[in-house]
Amino acid sequence: MSIAKTIRERRSIRTFNRNPVPRELVIQLLNDAVWAPNHGLREPWRFIYVDSDGGKTRLVDLITSASGNLKRYRLLPSKLKEFMRNKILEIPAHLIVVMKEEKNEHKRNEDFAAVCCFMQNFQLLGWENNLGMIWSTIEFIFDPGFQDGLGVRKDERIVGILHMGFFDKAPRPKPRTPAEKKLTLW
Repeated sequence: MSIAKTIRERRSIRTFNRNPVPRELVIQLLNDAVWAPNHGLREPWRFIYVDSDGGKTRLVDLITSASGNLKRYRLLPSKLKEFMRNKILEIPAHLIVVMKEEKNEHKRNEDFAAVCCFMQNFQLLGWENNLGMIWSTIEFIFDPGFQDGLGVRKDERIVGILHMGFFDKAPRPKPRTPAEKKLTLW
């Protein structure tokens, strides 16, 4: 499959089947994705992989606790909260992507860009292996209790969570704005 075809066909997947995600596959994808460009080869990323039942329960407990600080979550009916909790528990695997927070703003911005490149690489590589993902950056990732519970250090931040699994049906593509409409020529 060509790179352009993979980029155009990749979709965010929100519904996964029950097939487990082999850890060997995740490690293979990680080893390929880390070839993302990164300034000074600082490799500013670190990963927390959650796929066991116990790990997923701990993760969903941390998410629930951190979400309790969000007004919109507190207003949800308890049945909807339980549905959301079960939905997260059903996801076969979660990759939490953490980056080192440089004190220097320029390096910090370079590192954030590098981690985002890594995450896109990982998603594209997963797609080639019929592994779907959704990249989540919901506010709870900034909650100190959530971060502490995951072992995120004070000099680190979570860039996002890649919820992943195999899927039976990909969503239809949504139209994109042609680049020419966003291009300024000088």
